Amino acid sequence: MTISIKPAAPRWTGRQVHVLPERSHQHGYLVDLWEGVRRETDGKLAVSVHALSGGDAGGGPSSLDKLVRGEIEFYTINGNSLGAIVPPAEVQGVPYAFPDSAAVHRANDGALGAYISRECAARGIHRFPRGLMENGFRQTYTKDRPIRTVADFAGLRLRVPGPSMILEVAAALGATPVPVVLHDIPRALAEGRIDGHENPLVVMDVQGLHAQTPYVSLTRHMWTGFNVIANLKFWQSLPEDVRAIVDRHVTRAVAAQRADTIRMNETLAAVLVGRGMILTETDTESCRRRLFGEGFYARWKEKLGRTAWRLLEEEVGKLG
Repeated sequence: MTISIKPAAPRWTGRQVHVLPERSHQHGYLVDLWEGVRRETDGKLAVSVHALSGGDAGGGPSSLDKLVRGEIEFYTINGNSLGAIVPPAEVQGVPYAFPDSAAVHRANDGALGAYISRECAARGIHRFPRGLMENGFRQTYTKDRPIRTVADFAGLRLRVPGPSMILEVAAALGATPVPVVLHDIPRALAEGRIDGHENPLVVMDVQGLHAQTPYVSLTRHMWTGFNVIANLKFWQSLPEDVRAIVDRHVTRAVAAQRADTIRMNETLAAVLVGRGMILTETDTESCRRRLFGEGFYARWKEKLGRTAWRLLEEEVGKLG
């Protein structure tokens, strides 16, 4: 006679939410992360992964509010969106501050990231050390013309994720920023509400907007990534040994995700050209000069706080 042993029910359960589709450069790594945790805890901690904000039409801002309230346990969010609650988190996206993704991760795995984590904890959020996933440098995609110099931003209705540093960067460069949630970009383009959008190459690839915005301009105006965060009360309710297991798997999965996404962003330009997109190398120095002339860096030094700015400059040098 065969005796079937039913697995024990989990002692703790949670939801991991993110804003991108399942086919994205994030979803599979999160599934792998939590499957590793489930196995190592013998099923005691079970966390399900939900793409596209778990079906929440409000997207990222709504999901962040839910995490703080304890309605979801884990979330991944870019620093600019996290800045709505934790202002210093937007330091991750200061335009033309970081020379490459390696510099971003050195800063955010070090003293700058530790400071952001302390600010998160003060607001009921646990931010994982070494938990910043790669998204990449943001490029610009347009319907009718490329961006060769900063002058080409003039009059451009440019989709941005929402009220954050990204909106102010777009405005300072001369565009008209139009907040639109990620999944609504195709409709906004079709209805003529926007002339273009901006995101890393890997997001462009995931969204499949090649026909609607055939011009890709390498503006590299900001870096963006996804902080793995948790509701602080839920996190503190887990035993220390379980938290150690989660920390280990976050570090493992994020390291693999970073390496793979950096590789994808490095190779996607040629792939997009092969799909018929028109590639332009933008004069980024003209963009940087415009931001300085508009007083952008001086304003954001005050908005982010002198501690965040000092820690940033310790990594990348003086910005001004």
